[in-house]
Amino acid sequence: MDLKFGTDGIRGPVESKITPEACLKIGHATGLVMKELGWSTVVIGKDTRISGYMLESALQAGFIAAGVNVNLLGPLPTPGVAYLTKTLRNKFGLVISASHNDFLDNGIKIFNESGEKISREIEKRIEKYLSSSLIPVETSQIGKAYRFDESGPRYIEFCKSTVPSDISFSSLRIVVDCANGACYKVSPEVFEELGAEVITIGNKPDGFNINQKCGSTHPEIVKEAVIKHRADFGISLDGDGDRVILVDEKGSILDGDDLLYILAFANPNRTGPWSGVVGTLMSNIGLEDGINKLGYKFVRADVGDKHVSKMLSKKGWLLGGETSGHIICKDLVSTGDGTIAALKVISSLILLKKKPSEVLANYTKVPQVNIAVTVKNKDIINDKELNLLLAEIESDLTVGRVLVRPSGTESKIRIMVEASEEKVANKFAKDIKKIIESKR
Repeated sequence: MDLKFGTDGIRGPVESKITPEACLKIGHATGLVMKELGWSTVVIGKDTRISGYMLESALQAGFIAAGVNVNLLGPLPTPGVAYLTKTLRNKFGLVISASHNDFLDNGIKIFNESGEKISREIEKRIEKYLSSSLIPVETSQIGKAYRFDESGPRYIEFCKSTVPSDISFSSLRIVVDCANGACYKVSPEVFEELGAEVITIGNKPDGFNINQKCGSTHPEIVKEAVIKHRADFGISLDGDGDRVILVDEKGSILDGDDLLYILAFANPNRTGPWSGVVGTLMSNIGLEDGINKLGYKFVRADVGDKHVSKMLSKKGWLLGGETSGHIICKDLVSTGDGTIAALKVISSLILLKKKPSEVLANYTKVPQVNIAVTVKNKDIINDKELNLLLAEIESDLTVGRVLVRPSGTESKIRIMVEASEEKVANKFAKDIKKIIESKR
């Protein structure tokens, strides 16, 4: 089995990689590492994919065979699992999800006792056991499984608690797109209980329609609904709820860079843990300039919210995120949380008494073009001809950047080009795409 941790856990097609056998092994291997560390209980949550039922049972069996007790949380956003891992004092939490991918994929994400993604050191220890035989503990030592029915209400109350008591959402009409995923129950309830009028879409999961022409990868759906219902905000979550894209009252789509800028702009304290902001290699160069002009330092981490989180810890800062919508507010949460990021952005705008466009008028993005090319072999990025082209493009760019990287979650190579003019960025991106396709 080719079971290795990538950018965001272990992910792949259910029919060939994330199979019941693979999940049995992952559960057992992770359980053995837990026992070595002196830990004996794990919580398991999942999104709404049809394969989740099958894989949950396999993981459960693997952990029990290793002598680890299991608390089953049912469908719950990834950040909700991270939160409960921490508050229930469990040492490990595990999520069955492939995030923004379609239902044909699934994956495993693992959190430590602090609600953060496990370290590479622990990932390597788990990978080592994945290649060994599965031998259950003695029958008297096998683990037990329990259902934890309060996971949704606990997470809802936590999300509400992050909004100051003097802030009211009662005057707001908000469209919430749950991507037919793990947020389909909890997120609309959060905004309703805070007083907003909520119009919910993407809240009818059938096991197959997760992320299907909805959610954060299709924010145009929320945009249409915001305009139709004359809403104040649109919130577009992904299948496991760890990323968010917002839409303002005019129908403008706000990505993770925009949300980071709003949060940085609204924060009056720019010293100590608030003295810097972490972005990624994908963050727009205009965001970096805008953040610097606000008086913050700006540092880029590798792509992936776990790398953003690690950089925040290294710097001792509290705010970071990705263009894709993973926003980490470390004063509140330990990982990317789409619902809480939306709450904090909207609360900040209420306090500022400003519309998003008024805040975002203070910084200017450089035109950026992103293309993904499906490949079988991601090693194409090392091709000599491709790298010669990239060097030529970089020498031609007076303003902007070029980045070509293998996706950590899909069989794709991702192309990003920034330039002073969109037509220039488009041309270079198409040239890169053409040469990659010729090498497939």
